[in-house]
Amino acid sequence: MYRPDHATHTASTAHVDDRVQFLVVGDEGSLTELEAELALLPLCARGRVFVEVEDADQVVALPTPLRMTVTWLARSRRSGRPGTGERCAPGDAGARAVRAWCDEMLCDGPGETRAIVTGGFTLTSEVREHLVGPVGMSPEAISVPASR
Repeated sequence: MYRPDHATHTASTAHVDDRVQFLVVGDEGSLTELEAELALLPLCARGRVFVEVEDADQVVALPTPLRMTVTWLARSRRSGRPGTGERCAPGDAGARAVRAWCDEMLCDGPGETRAIVTGGFTLTSEVREHLVGPVGMSPEAISVPASR
């Protein structure tokens, strides 16, 4: 079907997308809570899910809306702080993934992004601190459900 509004759209035309995108973060200790939070999202929700686990054996099927991309972060396959030779500590892989995602996807500011952060103290505090600080996300746009 021909749509005249699409005929003038080019690669340099600004594309305005007013839908909210979601950033969902959790770890192996919050999988049940993470599943519950994902189940509450609208079917048309879009965004990114990062789940940090100790080992790839902990990866399970995680039901999500179709437009959500899930990335599993196994600490056993990652190093700790650069240049130290340390192992990846709980919270490190998830926090690094969120920082990288924000640098790439939120370079013009947070826009209409909502975050749901579950998991251990290190993960939730580092992610929340980054989202509110350098990213500039409103604290009201970040949900940190009571955990365990």
